[in-house]
Amino acid sequence: MSEKRTETKRRDSKGRVLRNGETQRSDGMYMYRFNDAGGVRRTIYSWRLVETDKLPPHKRACEPLREIEKQLTRDTDDGIQSFVANKKTLNDFYEKYMSMKKELKPSTRFTYANTYDNWIRNELGFRPIGSIKYSDIKQFYLSLYFDKEMKPNTIHAVNTILHPIFTLAVRDGYIRSNPAYQVYAELKKQNGWGQDKRHALTEQQQEAFVDFLRNSSVYHKWLGLITFLLGTGCRIGEAIGLRWEDCDFQENIISINHSVSYTEVEKGKGRRFYISTPKTDAGTRDIPMFKEVKRALLNERLRQMQTGFSQQEIDGYSDFVFVGNRGTIHHPTSINQTLKRIINAYNTMEVDRAKKERREPTLLPHFSVHNLRHTFCTRICENETNLKIIQEIMGHANISTTMDVYNEATMEQKKKCFANLEGKIKIG
Repeated sequence: MSEKRTETKRRDSKGRVLRNGETQRSDGMYMYRFNDAGGVRRTIYSWRLVETDKLPPHKRACEPLREIEKQLTRDTDDGIQSFVANKKTLNDFYEKYMSMKKELKPSTRFTYANTYDNWIRNELGFRPIGSIKYSDIKQFYLSLYFDKEMKPNTIHAVNTILHPIFTLAVRDGYIRSNPAYQVYAELKKQNGWGQDKRHALTEQQQEAFVDFLRNSSVYHKWLGLITFLLGTGCRIGEAIGLRWEDCDFQENIISINHSVSYTEVEKGKGRRFYISTPKTDAGTRDIPMFKEVKRALLNERLRQMQTGFSQQEIDGYSDFVFVGNRGTIHHPTSINQTLKRIINAYNTMEVDRAKKERREPTLLPHFSVHNLRHTFCTRICENETNLKIIQEIMGHANISTTMDVYNEATMEQKKKCFANLEGKIKIG
């Protein structure tokens, strides 16, 4: 007589049949063993088997085991190593990401590290990267803006670091999607954020500013550098790093091939000047000399022939064009501080003059040295339609940057055109 064999299925303490890989420990905790996407044996735990189970007293809240199983099965089938992603932190992935960014310049690397350490490391950094969701990133950015009163530009810098870290985790198969994708762009649109808008000087303001420098006994010495900035559109680091060998007075060409920065390159070692080459190919460019720019450069050369040329050397670069009384290049911050003093002096003079002439004063707005670059670009856009030429002169990596200035400049021209046409077109 044959014996009938009956299969006994494992059950939990409530009598429910457990699936393959599921077990319940003597203390009531459920376990599930599985092979992850990398073929490694893993175990997960939960105090609840299904959603309707109540959490035992004094136990930490957790997802039901079978909900976790469902997600893990999907991830394993799709090659997503979510188990590892729930163990490795955002800080772990940041270190991995930075170790592969060999192309970063010292200043950029320091800026990234500074931003991450100040705002991310102790906020999101210790969380497992697989646990960070879209809503977490959105709440984090909103907290930076409303609670810490951070400017949108700084939040954009935070996003510039976070987004590629999550992209790395996606490409390596640890998470399914990038939780930082489009978060900043959406918040920017919803809250009216925008990168601080830089405005160009009007033609009248530019003329008044330059005339004041030309006739001022105190600030006349800055006319050469200001003329160069207004006549080339160079960034301040490109201007203060300019060497005489970069100026071809025969062909009337200025070669822009490097920049000077004053910053901390390594933490704890203080700030210093250092030379960097352009981040993109667009940054290396040749700019034709206007006659006024050539005259300003030659006047500066004549002055140095009398007082002596600069002996300062920075990372092997020397013979700088724009230097102070001690023969050393200017600090970018000192130039902005000088601009502030010049504007205040002009406005004080203009208020007194307008009072005597019984008219409203035409005051200069407060602006930084970068507004001079924007002013140059605007004047070019007002008189040149070939966007490619403008892009190359400005050293813009993306044509969209050039387009933004061009559209703003030409809009003013359109308004002037319509103002002139007012009443001349018989509409109604």
